[in-house]
Amino acid sequence: MVAIPPGERRRCSLCQVEIQGMTGGVDLVHFSQGAPGSRAKLWARVCQYLRSDEQKCQCINQDSNLVGKVVKSDYYDEAPVIELSGFSESGPA
Repeated sequence: MVAIPPGERRRCSLCQVEIQGMTGGVDLVHFSQGAPGSRAKLWARVCQYLRSDEQKCQCINQDSNLVGKVVKSDYYDEAPVIELSGFSESGPA
């Protein structure tokens, strides 16, 4: 996939996310929910799970040079542990 020119947006036909080309080459990803993020965040949360060559060919975020470095904060966090009163690990009290 070639870089997206600054100011232009392209939509992925698979996940429907829009990537906006930015000056300096650090593109902005517009998710359907939440704040915009990076190509690395998109790859960590979505694109890495594509398995078939057909899917990978349709994805606009498979070029590792454009994705950049993926860091721990790009992935989803673990769900917090919720303590429920009246319940134990073996079931209701």
